[in-house]
Amino acid sequence: MTTIFDAPEDFATTALAGFAAIYARNVRLVKGGVVRSTKVPKGKVAVVIGGGSGHYPAFAGYVGPGLADAAVAGDVFASPSTAAVARVCRHAEQGGGVLLGFGNYAGDVLNFGVAAERLRAEGIDVRVLPVTDDVASAPAETPAKRRGIAGDLVVFKIAGAAAEAGKSLDEVERLARLANDRTVSFGVAFGGCTLPGAAGPLFTVPKGQMALGLGIHGEPGVSEEKIATATDLAKLLTGKLLAERPAGAKKAAAVLNGLGSTKYEELFVLWTVVAKELAGAGLEIVDPECGEFVTSLDMQGCSLTLLWLDEELEELWSAPSDAPVMRKGTIIPAEPATDEIVDAEGPQSFGAASEASKESGKCIALLIGNIADALKEAEEELGRIDAFAGDGDHGQGMRRGSAAALEAANAAVVAGAGAAGVLAAAGDAWADRAGGTSGAIWGLALRSWSNAFSDEEKVSDAAIVKGARLALEGVTRLGRARVGDKTLVDALVPFVETLEGQSAAGKSLVEAWNVAAKAAQDAADATSALTPKLGRARPLAEKSIGHPDAGATSLALTARVAGEFLRAPNEV
Repeated sequence: MTTIFDAPEDFATTALAGFAAIYARNVRLVKGGVVRSTKVPKGKVAVVIGGGSGHYPAFAGYVGPGLADAAVAGDVFASPSTAAVARVCRHAEQGGGVLLGFGNYAGDVLNFGVAAERLRAEGIDVRVLPVTDDVASAPAETPAKRRGIAGDLVVFKIAGAAAEAGKSLDEVERLARLANDRTVSFGVAFGGCTLPGAAGPLFTVPKGQMALGLGIHGEPGVSEEKIATATDLAKLLTGKLLAERPAGAKKAAAVLNGLGSTKYEELFVLWTVVAKELAGAGLEIVDPECGEFVTSLDMQGCSLTLLWLDEELEELWSAPSDAPVMRKGTIIPAEPATDEIVDAEGPQSFGAASEASKESGKCIALLIGNIADALKEAEEELGRIDAFAGDGDHGQGMRRGSAAALEAANAAVVAGAGAAGVLAAAGDAWADRAGGTSGAIWGLALRSWSNAFSDEEKVSDAAIVKGARLALEGVTRLGRARVGDKTLVDALVPFVETLEGQSAAGKSLVEAWNVAAKAAQDAADATSALTPKLGRARPLAEKSIGHPDAGATSLALTARVAGEFLRAPNEV
């Protein structure tokens, strides 16, 4: 289990700071991640990668000449926020554009995608590449639904080598996509992992069994089998991947990856029989790698990754690199960077606001305080629900996000912000601190809702109803979830539609809101019968049946708390 830490909530940021201090030759610490500490040619394509913490050496360990230019780090098993991704990209960008690489998880897709939109609006050419190598998470017919696991390393290595060679953004993107299309992985686990401060692992494997098709965020495998010998395990791993061998593929790059607690000696034993199986299939392995490359805290297990090589991919795979996790070939000459990184952010400023709008802003801050208290109390239960088919961190993320939103809302009130400014600041802080899918969605929802408010006028009932619709539109446009996907949207849609219908029928805001909150709760309860179609829980759909969706449940809880707030006399 993860034992060494002071405060669990500071584990990821403290670990990143320690890494940056140890590897100062390679990286410089910035808020939310690291960037190369060596000089980078002007005009070079910036390869920026990232994801949650807990996977070391992914992703910060990939930063260095010949590999990545920067890495963004979220909290443990949580996507970095939109603001963090955009901030790190600005530090790394050298005028040649940015390739953004990450594993194909809903939170990363959302946060990296929204960050790309923001950067494009600033005039930076950004391309987005989710890695989709895990054969256990979706069939070959729907590769875009696959998760990214240890294939991250090989895809980013190809992209980094192409960028280091001075290729254009179009070419770097083409080669990285080619590598992604030709990369497959499969993994097994013998034991689960434990989050810092948690009392037990996110999942357990029965004694004498191994879980097949695990994820790297504490998700259990899709099935279980009796623990195999090294020979039988090698046949299992290679068989899953050779089944997807492209016609004519004669060479491959191979990565045998440990997940956190499997000893290197065990991997070396396994490699002897993996190599024999691949050779027996007539496959030549080029520059194989064996060790820890994408871990899952203290998970016991391993995965095998193959990249089907052609001539140009082989050249890039074998090209030199000098990152903490991969020093390959002739070391690339590099000088220390001499520019100073300015990473400070001053207090947020707000425009002029009327006294009426300021009073509404104070009410919004009070409401967020009530929501934060309720989510803190519900943290354990929300985590328990999430753990059935996810990684169990939903309650933690909601608690952290709402607490940050409250802090930002109170600061905005003190700074004289109106209603729109207070809610927008709360939304941005929620997304930045919570990270992950839920953080991004709640940040989007609150910021979108704030667009219905004004800093010149008191918040009206009509504006609140309009804001609910704007929040729904923002979440569904960028999150792409629909009713029936077993997500927060299953509760948000009936909430918004009921609120609008009740208001149109002449009901007061208090009446309409509480009827809508009941509709949201009923819809959240009904998600128990659904199977997830998006997010980390999708590959474990059967395990999710009979349990409500954590996101829909927390949405319904929040709606109920807000309804109670509206009913009560609130003095500011």
